[in-house]
Amino acid sequence: MFRRWTNSHREQENDESQLESKVNELRAALGPLSGRDLKYCSDACLKRYLEARSWNVDKSKKMLEETLKWRSTYKPDEIRWHEISVEGETGKVFRANFHDCYGRTVLILKPGLQNTTGMDNQIRHLVYLMENAILNLPEGQEQMVWLIDFTGWTLSTSVPIKCARESINILQNHYPERLGASFLYNPPRIFEAFWKMSVNVIWRKTKCILLGILVLFFSRMLSCPFVNHLLQIVKYFLDTKTFQKVKFVYPMNKDSVEIMRSYFDVDNLPTEFGGKATLKYDHEEFSRLIVEDDEKTATFWGFSDKQKHGVGNGYGGAEVVPEPASPGAASQLNGLPLTS
Repeated sequence: MFRRWTNSHREQENDESQLESKVNELRAALGPLSGRDLKYCSDACLKRYLEARSWNVDKSKKMLEETLKWRSTYKPDEIRWHEISVEGETGKVFRANFHDCYGRTVLILKPGLQNTTGMDNQIRHLVYLMENAILNLPEGQEQMVWLIDFTGWTLSTSVPIKCARESINILQNHYPERLGASFLYNPPRIFEAFWKMSVNVIWRKTKCILLGILVLFFSRMLSCPFVNHLLQIVKYFLDTKTFQKVKFVYPMNKDSVEIMRSYFDVDNLPTEFGGKATLKYDHEEFSRLIVEDDEKTATFWGFSDKQKHGVGNGYGGAEVVPEPASPGAASQLNGLPLTS
């Protein structure tokens, strides 16, 4: 037994040594970095890009350099809430005040509450919340969880395919390995059937962190042009890891209940997702709290929000509403309000 443990321990050390070697190789290939690029390219970041490209240093380098170029022009770290707050008025996407059992940040998406039509601002809103979710990840955690509630979703609340395509492009190329799990709650049954069909048709292709989740969220599922477009997306982006991350869950379904309980403390989970907590999105309170995160973002990236955007942005300070008590790891982390 001791010999087996020793061999296993040595194999683990060898694996860790190889991973560290790959990270060092990628860092050397990138060359000297400074400013925000240096801040962005942590060892954990390099590991994510290596993982996204099957630990091929050359491909990882190309992907990461394209992200650095995108961040320098799109400036996701400089988007501020007051610029895109109109997108959040209905609570169609927001960061929850609870975490999953692994301490991961949770984004709640309600596509049935779509309230705008401008593609550019919708994408900026999504990017802003991705950055905010990452900012609020606990130390050592690189991934988040998405809860997507399809209650009230119709074709009329969908967003055009062009918006879906651009969103997928950004998330796939610039936020690799950020999705830990995604729960599609009460979706039309055709979604799951189409998902499984796509998996059977195209199984071993390159990866995309969100694949059909965003497509289903942003696009017109039942139109023939959309189906053809989705097949093309799946063809390029589907792999086994992505498939494992997507969970279809339904109300009053025993298997679904067990899935949710295995990932969440039911005392913190809103009733909309089979839990016991009351969910009520308060846009004004959310705005006040998330503006505080804007200052944290500015500090993290090394510039002053007051100098860049002015002292006032329309919202005052507020105390953070505490999370419901929970014995799990999620209860140790701060979040944004779900008022009851």
